[in-house]
Amino acid sequence: MNSTDSTATVALVTGANKGIGYEVARQLGELGMTVLLGARDPGRRDEATAKLRAEGLEVHPLTIDVTGEESVRAAAEQVGERFGHLDVLVNNAGISGGTRQTPGSVDLGVVREVFETNLFGVIRVTDAMLPLLRRSAAGRVVNVSSGTGSMTHMTDPGHYFTGSPGFAAYPLSKAALNMLTVQYAKQLRPLGILVNAVAPGPCDTDFARDLGRSLPRTAAQGAAVAVKLATLGADGPSGGFFDEDGPVPW
Repeated sequence: MNSTDSTATVALVTGANKGIGYEVARQLGELGMTVLLGARDPGRRDEATAKLRAEGLEVHPLTIDVTGEESVRAAAEQVGERFGHLDVLVNNAGISGGTRQTPGSVDLGVVREVFETNLFGVIRVTDAMLPLLRRSAAGRVVNVSSGTGSMTHMTDPGHYFTGSPGFAAYPLSKAALNMLTVQYAKQLRPLGILVNAVAPGPCDTDFARDLGRSLPRTAAQGAAVAVKLATLGADGPSGGFFDEDGPVPW
């Protein structure tokens, strides 16, 4: 990063080198924001940054591993030094955990790994960036969750989730993330910072393919609702869970 424009609208997207995160970065950039493309792999990060810059977007690479205290702390320091504030934080980095999470034969190491990224990583990054978000006139935090985190959907006999295989890591991490979103929203609403969770819906990404799924929707479609929540007005909701059709039941 080499910009020092303190007037720019600055957005950080974690896990943004591919998939939904990449498309969120693209769409925020198309809205005129200065986007910090966060990723833990420097090669993939720089490749993704170059592609978006080739489209004329203001994008800066930021190395950040959401599971590492030092990495997150260093990233926050870099953002503070370069921009002095942060307007939008999209906590997109996440892992599926693969297939070793079947109830009855759960690999607890996988469960811990999934929670470390999908839940603890969100806490780690959000807390590190909060001093910068407080300096924004309209701070927004979007946590990328999943419809699988909806216990209503999971227990509705008419919903297709009820026929899906049981997983003991990924859906649990997203249900916990939804509750975490509510708690941050309660704490930060008085400061004008809106915090919401988003269910991008089933999209054809590497993430889905890791779970053996081929899906018809694009990553760009999944990203659109996250971008909408990242650009809410002052009277927008906080502490909610949304997909492209509106509120998702808990």
